[in-house]
Amino acid sequence: MTNLKHRFGIDIDGTVTCPATLIPHINKQYNINMTLQDVTEYDFLSGFPYPVDRAQFQAWFKENEPRLYEVSELAADAQHILSAWQQQYELYYISARGENVFDITKTWFENYKVPYDHIECIGSHNKIEVAKKHRVEAFFEDKHDNAVEIAEELKIPVILFDTPYNQMSVPNNVVRVYNWTEANEWIQKNF
Repeated sequence: MTNLKHRFGIDIDGTVTCPATLIPHINKQYNINMTLQDVTEYDFLSGFPYPVDRAQFQAWFKENEPRLYEVSELAADAQHILSAWQQQYELYYISARGENVFDITKTWFENYKVPYDHIECIGSHNKIEVAKKHRVEAFFEDKHDNAVEIAEELKIPVILFDTPYNQMSVPNNVVRVYNWTEANEWIQKNF
């Protein structure tokens, strides 16, 4: 019997997790009061009130990455919408997280009862080949250039979760939504 379920590719950070979830940890480490509104590029350093050494920041992030992902907050409405989709769609999570945090990621999904058919931590923002390999029919993303490249290369709709850091223009098959409820409404109309 052929599988008739549509397959979705879904980013994790900033999409399934709340886009602001890491900011309190960064604020504590650097003694600042950054908000998500301050982050105008897909780079936390864009939100800092003063210059920060990128190598030092990356070293801090790498060292704390497992704990940061372990305590990430779930995006509003993501769990119940993804749970409702589970019967109807295949949920393939494709993340730029490295393989080193796969176990923590999987445990997070289980702890938050977020359903999945497949989780892949590819260690890169280049998700096109993985999305192509898994034949996803729509993709959910928060990173602007990823959304545009996936939409243009794979000719599939990409649902872009609106944030201050992804405000550039998008092609017609990138659909900007403000939350999971809007994403669900679009999917119900189109899938």
